[in-house]
Amino acid sequence: MLTGAAVLTHAASVEAAELPAAIKARGTLSAAIVPNYPPLDLRDPATNELSGLDVDLGNAIAAKLGVKMDWQETSFEQMISAVDTGRVDVILSGMTDLASRHDKVSFVDYLRSGPQFFVQASRAKDFPDMLALCGKSVGTSRRTSFPGEIADWSEQHCKSAGKPPINVVGTEGSPDARTQLKQGRVDAAMQGNETLPYVMKLEPNTYAVVGERISSQLTGIGVAKNATELQQALAEALRQLIADGSYKKILDKWGLSGDAVEEVTINAGT
Repeated sequence: MLTGAAVLTHAASVEAAELPAAIKARGTLSAAIVPNYPPLDLRDPATNELSGLDVDLGNAIAAKLGVKMDWQETSFEQMISAVDTGRVDVILSGMTDLASRHDKVSFVDYLRSGPQFFVQASRAKDFPDMLALCGKSVGTSRRTSFPGEIADWSEQHCKSAGKPPINVVGTEGSPDARTQLKQGRVDAAMQGNETLPYVMKLEPNTYAVVGERISSQLTGIGVAKNATELQQALAEALRQLIADGSYKKILDKWGLSGDAVEEVTINAGT
C-alpha cells in the first residue's frame, strides 16, 4: 500500500470527474513535452512526428475525455513553470513524481521504473557488479534526480565496502551521457531503465547494464497543484484505459509492460 497516495475506486468513471469548463470549451488539452527521452518521448526518425509511449497515452486519455491533445514542445527546465503558471494544462514527458516537486505540481502516476547503471559493452567484464563502479566516473543528466541518487547509493554501498565514492558527472541529458560514455570520458552512465531497451535496440552491442535499478520511482502526468478537477479527470480516464486493456497495449507496443502500474495513484512519489 502506498501511504499518502490517492487511490481511485473502480466505481468511478470519466463522467464522475469532469474536465474543467475552460478545457472542455476549447476542446483541447495542452501538454508540455520534451521529445528526447525514447521510448517515452521522441520524434519518429522517418516522419519527424512526435511519437512515443507518452504521446500514445496522452492521445488515448484525451480521447476518453472527449478532447484532443495539443502538444507543446518545450525544455525540461520550463515544464514545471509552464504548468504552474497555466501556459499548459499538463506535463506528459516522462517526469518523475518526486515529493520535492509537490509544492507546485501534482502527479497522476502511470509508470514505475528506476535509474539503471550501464557501461560500454566492450568493458562489461570490468564491471561484474555495481560495486565495481565505486571510484569510477558515472555520467547522468544533471536535470534529473539521478545525480543525487547516485551519490546516495555511493555513500551507502561504496563507503560501507571501504571503497572510494563514485564521481558523478552531470551531463546535458541522456544522449550527452551516452556520447561521453562512448568517447571514454566517463566509465559508466545512468538513465531510466525504461529507456535502455529502446536505446540498446538502436545501438546493438554498444551498451551493457550493470546490476539492477537502484530505486523504484513513479512517472506521472504533471498537473498544477490546485487543479484537482483536472487531476481527477485524468486519473479516471487512465483507470478506464487500464480496465479496457488499452493501457497494456500501449505499454506492450513500446516494450514497457514490465513497468506498468496496477492502480492509479496521485502524488505517490517520494
